[in-house]
Amino acid sequence: MLVAFSIAPTTTDSADGSVTAAVAEAVRIVRESGLPNETNSMFTNLEGDWDEVMAVIKQCVDAVSAVSPRVSLVIKADIRPGREGQLTAKVERIESTLRES
Repeated sequence: MLVAFSIAPTTTDSADGSVTAAVAEAVRIVRESGLPNETNSMFTNLEGDWDEVMAVIKQCVDAVSAVSPRVSLVIKADIRPGREGQLTAKVERIESTLRES
């Protein structure tokens, strides 16, 4: 299962509207999970089975909830049982196709 998720508090770290500290804590939780992951400017991608992935996302929600009374969470999932290594394999297939064309 691949999951792309974005999490943010509705309150900010400072007057400039930054949510960096809360988001960084969520990313730390993801990285310490041991599951394959990557973070970009909009989402964190995570790979594992349903229970593993959802447990990590719940930890992230709990951490962000600790600093904000309201949390925004967006989740997109690609559920394909029996497949592993898709975090990179999907991109490699696309790159290979682009090189062939």
